[in-house]
Amino acid sequence: MSEIVNFPGLGLVFDIDKVALSIGSLTVYWYGIMVTTGILLGGLYAFSRSNEFGVDEDKGLDVIMMSIIGGFVGARIYYVAFTWDYYSQHTDEIFKIWNGGIAIYGGVIGAFITAAFLCRLWHVRILPLADMCMGGLIIGQALGRWGNFFNIEAFGSNTTLPWGMSSPTIANYLQIHKGQLASIGVLVNPMTRVHPTFLYESIWCLIGFILLAMLARRRFFDGELLLIYTIWYGAGRFFIEGLRTDSLMLGSFRVSQILAAVCVIVANAILIGIRAKIRRNNDPTYLLPYGKTQEWQIEKQRLKEAASKK
Repeated sequence: MSEIVNFPGLGLVFDIDKVALSIGSLTVYWYGIMVTTGILLGGLYAFSRSNEFGVDEDKGLDVIMMSIIGGFVGARIYYVAFTWDYYSQHTDEIFKIWNGGIAIYGGVIGAFITAAFLCRLWHVRILPLADMCMGGLIIGQALGRWGNFFNIEAFGSNTTLPWGMSSPTIANYLQIHKGQLASIGVLVNPMTRVHPTFLYESIWCLIGFILLAMLARRRFFDGELLLIYTIWYGAGRFFIEGLRTDSLMLGSFRVSQILAAVCVIVANAILIGIRAKIRRNNDPTYLLPYGKTQEWQIEKQRLKEAASKK
């Protein structure tokens, strides 16, 4: 069933149907297509730079594939846990991930835990792998956020800005949650257009991808891109989350805002501390990224020779 999504200030009107196609009893949703495409694009980008970061292609790919699964599980668990009041009464919907309802922070946590376990098990260096994946992660997020557009979700509070959006689903959601939003200080008018916060985050992630791609070859230590991603995404998410009307809540606090603020503060402290140690050490080889070391060059040659014998 399609629905009109309007951007009146821009003169844009979209006829949106969350179902991309149906084949017999199989229904394919645009949400799933956008998220899957984002994952594939991000994974391909990360994998293409494995040599640069000092990651064994075969082992790295195995870790990434398993971490994607771990990420989906973590994203769903995180979302369901913070909306348990609803899912405890609708347990049949817990696994219906195609209807939306995943949380990126839960996904990142799930993927990182999975990767850390497998890296230890398969003897893969976790920090070079993490740095390698950050660009892929953030470009995947930039594209995946458009799944929220097709589901008409992840929008914000009212705005008079020209790119504000409106639709019957948005008006109905705001009407139903008007009192709940007022209790946390967000006053809404269901008949007025709202912030397209999915778009804000998509653009923020796209800029972040460009930044990480530029900094990839200028790294001073393994884990640096992980910290920069954490700071960049966290800072953007903190402010964007403050505009949203569908935040996961912990009492009267937005869970993602709290987590974003903590991540930015901790990552900044670690980044500043490590860079200060590097400057004090005054040794160009101190904490040199593994992908730039002689050790990796020897290991890379060994892997190449082993592959040629297969």
